[in-house]
Amino acid sequence: MTETDTPILEIDHLSISFFTRLREIPAVMDFSCTVMPGEAMGLVGESGCGKSTVALGVMRDLGVNGRITGGTIKFKGRDLTTMSAEELRQLRGSEIAMIYQEPMASLNPAMKVGRQLMEVPMIHQGASAQQARALALEVVEDVRLPDPERILDAYPHQLSGGQQQRIVIAMALMSKPSLLILDEPTTALDVTVEAGIVDLVKDLGTKYGTSMLFISHNLGLILETCDRLCVMYSGEAVETGSIAEVFDQMRHPYTQALFRSIPLPGADKNERPLVAIPGNFPLPHERPDGCNFGPRCEYFEAGRCDADHIPMAPVDGDDRHASRCLRFQEIDWMKQAKPAELTEARAFGDVVIKADNLQKYYEVSPNALFGGGDTKVVKANETLSFEAREGETLAIVGESGCGKSTLAKVLLGLETATSGQIMLYNQSIQNTPIQMRNTDTVSSVQMVFQNPFDTLNPSMTVGRQILRALEIFRFGKSDEVREAEMLRLLDLVKLPREFAERMPRQLSGGQKQRVGIARAFAGGAKVVVADEPVSALDVSVQAAVTDLLMEIQREQGTTLLFISHDLSIVRYLSDRVMVMYLGHVVEIGDTVDVFAPPYHPYTEALLSAVPIADTSVKRERIVLEGDIPSAMNPPPGCPFQTRCRWKSRVPGNRCETEMPPMQTLGSGKQIKCHLSEDVLAEMLPVITIAEAAE
Repeated sequence: MTETDTPILEIDHLSISFFTRLREIPAVMDFSCTVMPGEAMGLVGESGCGKSTVALGVMRDLGVNGRITGGTIKFKGRDLTTMSAEELRQLRGSEIAMIYQEPMASLNPAMKVGRQLMEVPMIHQGASAQQARALALEVVEDVRLPDPERILDAYPHQLSGGQQQRIVIAMALMSKPSLLILDEPTTALDVTVEAGIVDLVKDLGTKYGTSMLFISHNLGLILETCDRLCVMYSGEAVETGSIAEVFDQMRHPYTQALFRSIPLPGADKNERPLVAIPGNFPLPHERPDGCNFGPRCEYFEAGRCDADHIPMAPVDGDDRHASRCLRFQEIDWMKQAKPAELTEARAFGDVVIKADNLQKYYEVSPNALFGGGDTKVVKANETLSFEAREGETLAIVGESGCGKSTLAKVLLGLETATSGQIMLYNQSIQNTPIQMRNTDTVSSVQMVFQNPFDTLNPSMTVGRQILRALEIFRFGKSDEVREAEMLRLLDLVKLPREFAERMPRQLSGGQKQRVGIARAFAGGAKVVVADEPVSALDVSVQAAVTDLLMEIQREQGTTLLFISHDLSIVRYLSDRVMVMYLGHVVEIGDTVDVFAPPYHPYTEALLSAVPIADTSVKRERIVLEGDIPSAMNPPPGCPFQTRCRWKSRVPGNRCETEMPPMQTLGSGKQIKCHLSEDVLAEMLPVITIAEAAE
């Protein structure tokens, strides 16, 4: 067997448990996976399925309670499970490196970036300080960071999130490891920054010949970065194979259910709605007999699927495609999903909320702690104009720092506007802080927050939290009336009524978000601002929560302002889209028009950056250079001109000196751009779907 035939990583029937005072909790069971030299293996599944536990098992970093209870982990033929602490220390960081989800968890905030990078070759290879500095400069250039000397002399807090993640990748690659483990490395990043990181990881993997174990819940990202895929569910691998096989010839019901619950091109909220996976993910100590996915599977057969442990079985056609399903040869995999309840598109009513030239500036002192210096202005929102009608979903998209959340705060009265106007029906609300708004206005504009874990009082039951909202909104004249309304709201968000007595800690993430939605609708909200309401949830839960929001909207005629960076969900559920960049509206129009050319150059880049979990979809790759500029010091002229690839098509230097006008195109959508109609007409679609997908 040659070196290229020897797997870099070979995990065989691995089991890992965590031990508490009460019980043993099996986190990973009977898990097998092989990574060959130069290969990228994707590991996908919902939160709690054991992905990160597998990675920590490979690193032998399971803490005091974690223990490998069975199986082997071989790295280049050597069993990691029997190695001494000293042998493991020699491997970690030099031959096996890991990149975590949150870059600041890997960086020392009190040490300059250059010094942190230099430590790796000095510790692992005995390099001199001069050699280590030269290598650090080379690797910082490899990860495409501008002005490497300045970066090396900076502290981590002086870098953006995307730059910090690039430094962590550079640190992991300093010793040219044979195996790189990436645990959700782009989750905390904007989609445009993510696109650059993904391209970087692929290129560096090729350059250094590094094998990769890429952990993610994002199937589109796995499609772009990996050669092979392993799908996990409740501690077990349920399907493994090449990307093409698992995506196009899936042979496990859970894999199929995952794909049905994500908004791929062609999904339509009325005619082709998503199909949410029924039921809930089992807790580790409450797993069912037989197949773990059995209680949620449409192909479940009692007496067979729940009779005994189910092993992985090879799938005909490829010696490395396998499925943990007894019935995969009997199932008609080409059959379409059971159609969810189809609905007719609701006609929109009158304009409910309208903004006209809205501005929000913040004054900040450059040295707020010690005083002194000139006051500077952060221009968070610049002349925003839009309207939203009854029953309509207006999506607001853009990168971090573009002003989306500031707009939400002004709408809710948590901030007041600097200038301009917001009309709620015929009432001007832009200058009225929330404590000065009357009860009707407060109950009319409500919010569903991004993180359901942070928005519920941990010491109050679910029912009490909804009742508290009803009391504040002065609903009903008696406790009995409010109690009945609370139960009706639980019905509305499809939670069992007995959940009224539960504490938040007894709920899953998706259930907590449903409570947040029930609370938002407690006062009969007319406008609901949903700020990334599903980004903290698993993909299988996202479909259920998204469909729930739309069902309530249809019933109650609510206007939904949906803030998101996920353009796949935006395309699925929004009626109109507003694209923001550095406080400006750069494009606004019907969803179909915004997703079709001609685009604003920024919209084009956003669409190009979205990973799509469909092998039939082709995208033009446009990776934006540089980070979004500071709202404290925006560039002159067009706010996007520092990153625009079309700037050379505008005569003179108008992009750098003049704010572009808002021009209306034939489709009715508006874009803020200097490009002429002739140049705009040259734009080609960023996303195309092969005919075979039909």
